[in-house]
Amino acid sequence: MANEIGLRNVSFEVGDLDAVVDELAAAGYGLGGGIGEYENSVRMAYVRGPEGIIVSLFEQIG
Repeated sequence: MANEIGLRNVSFEVGDLDAVVDELAAAGYGLGGGIGEYENSVRMAYVRGPEGIIVSLFEQIG
């Protein structure tokens, strides 16, 4: 919940978003939606990690 104390999300820049998403899927972590792209500069994906923390992954493309 947004009003709970503690860590809710964390973000990481990765070099190859597709490879990281594949590794996480193999470990049992699925995407929260699909892979998105913003203004031809960044690709993004969200995964629900351990303890329910949302992990945001992004890759610079432009």
